[in-house]
Amino acid sequence: MGKWTPRHEAPEPLEGNVVGTITGGTVLWFVLFLVQLPFYAWFEHHGHLWWLWTCLAGGGLGLLGIWYVRRRDAALRRTADAAAGKQGEPE
Repeated sequence: MGKWTPRHEAPEPLEGNVVGTITGGTVLWFVLFLVQLPFYAWFEHHGHLWWLWTCLAGGGLGLLGIWYVRRRDAALRRTADAAAGKQGEPE
């Protein structure tokens, strides 16, 4: 087990525009749902109706994801602001 021990510290995680990424993915899922909607009968006839509902579920879960990452982003900002406020105060 010793040979699997990391020899250096892990790098910090990359922070990007998480809200924009999740929003873009959610929009994409809803667009895919709307594009497939006119072909409902074809999907049903060929047994591929789950494709349509997968896109709708992806869009719905994306809405939950947007809510989550916006709250996370706000909490990270509050924590950073509080830490910056404490550093500026004399002890």
